[in-house]
Amino acid sequence: MKIGITCYPTYGGSGAVATELGIALAGRGHEVHFITYRQPFRLPSFLPGVYFHEVDVGRYPLFEYPPYDLALAVRMHEVVRAHELDLLHCHYAIPHATSAWIAREMLREQKRDVKVITTLHGTDITIVGQDPSFNQITKFSIEKSDRLTAVSEFLRRETYNAFGCTACDVAVIHNFIDPAVYDRAKYPPTLKEQLGKSRPLLMHISNFRRVKRVRDVIRIFARVNSEIPSRLVMVGDGPDRPEAEDEVRQLGLDSAVYFLGKLDVVAPLLASADLFLLPTSSESFGLSALE
Repeated sequence: MKIGITCYPTYGGSGAVATELGIALAGRGHEVHFITYRQPFRLPSFLPGVYFHEVDVGRYPLFEYPPYDLALAVRMHEVVRAHELDLLHCHYAIPHATSAWIAREMLREQKRDVKVITTLHGTDITIVGQDPSFNQITKFSIEKSDRLTAVSEFLRRETYNAFGCTACDVAVIHNFIDPAVYDRAKYPPTLKEQLGKSRPLLMHISNFRRVKRVRDVIRIFARVNSEIPSRLVMVGDGPDRPEAEDEVRQLGLDSAVYFLGKLDVVAPLLASADLFLLPTSSESFGLSALE
């Protein structure tokens, strides 16, 4: 098959799963086309059967907020026509499923068609989709998809509860990892050797958004460290990183906490960790915990 995949290319579970899925599909002989504004962070520079199509959002003075959703729809339309795609797989409902619906309507005007599959990942339903500004367009886009999947039974129930999509059939397909990649025995404990083997190593990986409670990660570590001298490694970046760094300074933990920033490959780091901290308020799945 010829498959188009659209996701947020930045750090987060939806982008990671979408990219890994595309790579695996290409490995099985399918032709995969990623359509987004930046190359997905887990996509290597080249893989056989994998193609990347950048969405260019024009800058025009009239637009205070450049219309990415419309630019994405146009790019989807172009790629489907040029490469004769069989389906568009949209990860995260807004705006990807909406853009795919627009692209499909444009194609139908030209007597062509494409199937649209939407995978719901979490905050597109639990937070963004329930905002009054996006609620109705999220519901519309979900209902206009040919197939719907959710990454957990919890998210499936939440979709029905939040949107009342009585006509929707949401199949649960859980997030996944490659066990071979996350085999701890494959990796030397480089990080632990660097920081000192004598102290346990705690780790947190996220996009540092409010829901991830990264400031609480620091507070939890402070309590652990007071009983058992340890190290904490924070992997990732995002809007709440300055608050987490401020908490480290306030608690006097500068010599015990390490911020590594965004890293594409986390398996070797996790192999050195003794404990993983994930105090998120709510997770629709929690890919980092599975990793």
